[in-house]
Amino acid sequence: MMNGIGVVVIGRNEGLRLERCLASLADSAQQIVYVDSGSTDGSVHKAQGLGIEVVALDMAQPFTAARARNEGFARLLQLAPTLQYVQFVDGDCEVVAGWLARGQAFLDQHPDVAVVCGRRRERFPERSVYNLLCDLEWDTPVGQAKACGGDALMRVEAFQGVSGFRPGLIAGEEPELCVRLRARGWKIWRLGEEMTLHDAAMTRFSQWWRRSVRGGYAFAEGAYLHGDPPERHWRRESRRAWLWGLALPVVILLACTLFDGWGLLLLLVYPLQAVRLARRGDRSARENWLQGIFLVLSKFPEMVGQVKFALDRFTASKTALIEYK
Repeated sequence: MMNGIGVVVIGRNEGLRLERCLASLADSAQQIVYVDSGSTDGSVHKAQGLGIEVVALDMAQPFTAARARNEGFARLLQLAPTLQYVQFVDGDCEVVAGWLARGQAFLDQHPDVAVVCGRRRERFPERSVYNLLCDLEWDTPVGQAKACGGDALMRVEAFQGVSGFRPGLIAGEEPELCVRLRARGWKIWRLGEEMTLHDAAMTRFSQWWRRSVRGGYAFAEGAYLHGDPPERHWRRESRRAWLWGLALPVVILLACTLFDGWGLLLLLVYPLQAVRLARRGDRSARENWLQGIFLVLSKFPEMVGQVKFALDRFTASKTALIEYK
């Protein structure tokens, strides 16, 4: 058992994935809290049967992963107020043996680092191209980073110092948290060690599309919150969505109006961009081509997410959580 480390697991209807997650944490942390967001598959009873503290969210309030993690963290400190570190993990992930010890050792040795994460891998990348794309997306550079993902080990002092996650964000809450941490002088670090195995269970194009829409929404909201200099958070990603997802299609439509079918030649800019991205990759040829093609395709659902956020700002409303499972 790792003294000084608590774990917050969040999930809903994860079934076997949650069982694997909780089993991977057995006897590895001082305190574990599972936050359930309205499961109907017996997840709460399974967690309680393992002796895990459970927080059942009030689903009458709008749900976000950020809110779930904050409530789990609050309960964690009620149970173990002397904790130094908290590992956040999604219920569809399995924590790799030895990760908590390695992460804690790194934070112990680097008092200026607030967040440390390792390699998150997709459990079944061979089952679909969409699972594989997730695995490639998570293979981020090792070293000092600007942000972490949903699985990360954080210093309690630093997390409390910025009041935790912004609870109203429906996506992108981890990078937004890291923006505020870095503004306080903290560092974010990515280690090369294995951290978690994730089960995306994403087998349909529609799932990938919704996940990309959510990404576009997160880019837009992140740019709205922290897009000004010097951070310029997600401004580039938002601009790319507007350029490739809307501006170029409008230009092509106008060109077709002015020059008949010749305007369709401008559509070649999309496969050419996919080729450019694929040639720039450093993985296998198949992985480079898949990533290049889907990076180009993703600009269309990301544009949808950008528009959703713009409409929400205009109407002073809030989009419900965009889920892909």
